[in-house]
Amino acid sequence: MSEMQINQVLAQMRALAQNSGVGEAAPRGPGTTDFANVLKQSLDHVNQTQQASRELSTAFEMGDPNVSLAEVMVGMQKASVSFEAVNQVRNRLLSAYQEIMSMPV
Repeated sequence: MSEMQINQVLAQMRALAQNSGVGEAAPRGPGTTDFANVLKQSLDHVNQTQQASRELSTAFEMGDPNVSLAEVMVGMQKASVSFEAVNQVRNRLLSAYQEIMSMPV
């Protein structure tokens, strides 16, 4: 895509955003959600899961009698699965973005 085409697409996107009211402090209904907030909350949850897994692992390595190997392994699997899920979402978003950018204008 040439520089001129990219600028045209950006101009169209900005015009559509202005017409749709994106970026304005419009009141949201009770059933609406903000994608950016949902994504950030999901990333924060994955981060917390990984930190909890790391803490369990460290406690087990230090010989804490309250932490079993099974708890450590379950915590590590939870962190792994949640990270893989976020990675799949990222891949899908990137794929969708690339598909949109390759569309003719």
